[in-house]
Amino acid sequence: MKFDLPPELLQYLGALDTFIDREIRPLQAKKDNERFFDYRRENARTDWDAGGLPRQDWEELLTECTRLADQAGFWRFSLPKRYGGQNESEGRGSNLWMSVIREHLASKGLGLFNDLQNEHSVVGNFPDIVMLLNFGNEKQREELIWGRLEGKVRITFGLTEPSHGSDATFLDTTATPDIRNGVKGWLINGAKKWQTGMHRATHCFIFARTSGTSGSSTGITCFIVPRHTPGLTIDSYQWTLNMPTDHATISLRNVFVLSSCILGPLHSGLAVAQAFVHENRIRQAASSLGAATYCVNESVAYAVARAPFGKPLATNQAIQFPLVELATQCEMLRLLIRKTASEMDRISHVDVESQLGDKVSMCNYWANRLCTEAADRAIQVHGGMGYGREKPFEHIWRHHRRYRITEGSEEIQMRKVAGHLFGFMGPGKGKPVKL
Repeated sequence: MKFDLPPELLQYLGALDTFIDREIRPLQAKKDNERFFDYRRENARTDWDAGGLPRQDWEELLTECTRLADQAGFWRFSLPKRYGGQNESEGRGSNLWMSVIREHLASKGLGLFNDLQNEHSVVGNFPDIVMLLNFGNEKQREELIWGRLEGKVRITFGLTEPSHGSDATFLDTTATPDIRNGVKGWLINGAKKWQTGMHRATHCFIFARTSGTSGSSTGITCFIVPRHTPGLTIDSYQWTLNMPTDHATISLRNVFVLSSCILGPLHSGLAVAQAFVHENRIRQAASSLGAATYCVNESVAYAVARAPFGKPLATNQAIQFPLVELATQCEMLRLLIRKTASEMDRISHVDVESQLGDKVSMCNYWANRLCTEAADRAIQVHGGMGYGREKPFEHIWRHHRRYRITEGSEEIQMRKVAGHLFGFMGPGKGKPVKL
């Protein structure tokens, strides 16, 4: 059993670091762009006069960074070669590689190279493209995937509703068959919440009940709805713990779409919604692990350097022991994430849920909790400096606190682990599983 990373992966990390130092850090230092990352970050990023949406100059900076990363061949890394990526059988672009890369970037702290607040990174993550690759027809792939990569398309994910979150199979939004001007289609009515990126969206993936009864996992269909379809309106944007916001609540009133706008099989949209779940969760877990290790490393360095009462903080066990516990958890979690990611690469996409769903959930819920605990401890170790915004710990805490809810709440993920553990689901269904 070997735990060493492939030499090619280590070389890739080195090339990535060189690119960041050569292209991205100078861009961040240019024209006072540091204001988006130092103590001014929240105010600099937020257009308070536009209802708390992201400022245009902030998003233009992210776009320029993405352009440079794409030009250098990094941004599309996880995608198939057909779309300019490096995803191939020997592992480049795989879950293991992406997990290691995401951890590596997040462990560097805040920076233009990897701003997790809005899922921006020089190595892109494309959950919408994963859905289209697995369920889109050729026309949908041609229009939406290439449009997305060229910056002409942006898609929101419409599953959550004002009255339904984790209980997604109980959604109230409905779609019924309809005919307009002799053309067959569907009429959608309902509402969606937390439509991230709605202010720049060109399309929305809207999940609606098309058959069956409330609570049934079948009878839900995914529709590709163009943003400016009549009847689709933005009601509000939800202000959040970490601003700016781009999370909209929308209404759909008699929204008509063509039958060709269905993504995936009719009445089987839940599989479409889950297409990216496991890949996204393992990568997000790796990012939270990276941010946690950053907080621990910074705290250790500060404790060694800071010397109140004439001796370093690091000599105090009250400082040592909490950081020891966090460091231990980081080491153990890293092994579980990489083991799980590697196992995901060895089985088919559709088998991940049944065979490894519990392990993915373990990684994700624990990494997100660990990150918030590490950020909180970093604030405490740094004292007044930690409370101030000169240090990034409060930003890390506010952002990663979100993931304990949005990636599937940790309670839902723990419920999945319990289902496997006690034999209610998974390959060992019917009897408890021995660890």
